[in-house]
Amino acid sequence: MTVAQVITVDGPSGAGKGTVSHLLANKLGWRLLDSGALYRVTGQACLIEGVSWADHQAVTDIARHLDVSFSAADTGEILVAYKGRDVSAAIRTEEGGRGASTVAAIPSVREALLARQRDYLQPPGLVADGRDMGTVVFPDAALKFFLTASAAERAERRYKQLIAKGESVSLPRLLDDIEERDARDSSRSVSPLVPAEDAIVIDSTATPIEHVFDLVVQKVTEKGLT
Repeated sequence: MTVAQVITVDGPSGAGKGTVSHLLANKLGWRLLDSGALYRVTGQACLIEGVSWADHQAVTDIARHLDVSFSAADTGEILVAYKGRDVSAAIRTEEGGRGASTVAAIPSVREALLARQRDYLQPPGLVADGRDMGTVVFPDAALKFFLTASAAERAERRYKQLIAKGESVSLPRLLDDIEERDARDSSRSVSPLVPAEDAIVIDSTATPIEHVFDLVVQKVTEKGLT
């Protein structure tokens, strides 16, 4: 019987964990869990259904019955749908990020999505990208990483992404949003954003993502998971 292994990649928004997780899952041929997408879809579903993010019970009900599906486009992009409605672009906006962070601070929402996240674990393995993958969702993971970077660097990266998409954005506003989200994520009572005690912490502030990925692959190889 094949035993499924887990590698967790946690960290704040903009640290590069999503890119590294995608690259690593592709290299290993493992499944990928983008846990942040589940919270983003929950926040977006609230907007669609006319539910306030402040209504914890209503938000929890949506999380418990979240009708979400993921599929791969020909371009390799992951498409996300809520009740069959494409929300791929909407959940990746700044508002989508605020919604995710806001609903993720509700303990009952995190509890509602916990089992769904663990269900992603199937042989031969799973790369789990998030904020509490190594501390709460998969505490016994074979290998844990925590990617970080300065708030200023992460804001600059996001600014360039949005400008490239033709969006009009303010760098100071992005920095404020990131710092606000960091504070909310790290201070919440349940599953705060902190590295697992046994996580390998990598600061990507001044390191190209390619080098970060090479380091991750090196550690994975040393662990015998390739």
